[in-house]
Amino acid sequence: MREKKIKHKYETERLILEVLQPEDASIVLDYYIRNRSFLEPWESRRDYPFYSLEYQKILLELEYKKIMDSKSLRYWLFKKEDYKKKVIGNFGLSNIIRGTFQSCYLGYKLDKEEEGHGYMSEALKACIHIAFHDMGLHRMEANIMPHNKRSSHVVERLGFSFEGMSSRFLNINGIWEDHLRYALINENF
Repeated sequence: MREKKIKHKYETERLILEVLQPEDASIVLDYYIRNRSFLEPWESRRDYPFYSLEYQKILLELEYKKIMDSKSLRYWLFKKEDYKKKVIGNFGLSNIIRGTFQSCYLGYKLDKEEEGHGYMSEALKACIHIAFHDMGLHRMEANIMPHNKRSSHVVERLGFSFEGMSSRFLNINGIWEDHLRYALINENF
């Protein structure tokens, strides 16, 4: 399957998904500040430089370079009525490996105020289309901490299969945490 050119902006029924640039750093910073304590149990430790405008600009610049090099892909989520005003989350494909593997890892996060409205499921349906149809990948893997039941339910509803437990898989907030491994296979590959 041939890789297509990736669009920088997608629309779903209620959302706009967009690859952001360094000039968008203020809305990304606002998202992280609003959700700092909410995201803390699920992510690596983040201190001062992370919560600065300059640092977010640098991260977006590095992220964009990786996107242009086809090594990763991240879309930031906006409700249509709040487009370019308020980020409500993102999803990313990382460690994109071509050759005989044709695979990637999926990560995603949502604003604490937006949980329970189906926004992440809606966004991840688009993500699956992008990964399998536009990028031509064969496999997508999501790794989720066992106590993150909401996240597990999202991928299960989208057809991901549980493959097992990865012991001490990622360092989350200073602790090597076990993760449940889920995968989705592109049956049309």
